[in-house]
Amino acid sequence: MKNHVKAYRNAHNLTQSDFAERIAVSRQTVHAIETGKFVPSTVLALKIAKLFNASVETIFELESDD
Repeated sequence: MKNHVKAYRNAHNLTQSDFAERIAVSRQTVHAIETGKFVPSTVLALKIAKLFNASVETIFELESDD
């Protein structure tokens, strides 16, 4: 799964730590999401989208099988 979490976080001038605090996860979890090593749960993806006032689909994308 591809994501744009880092771009959204930077656009909102949030550090990984600030962002992690707002969505109630560790900074390490934020790093893992941004690097694609961790796919967030539906609830967490919705929290992230709500924080950025964006749809889940604009932040997270399924990679095609092509």
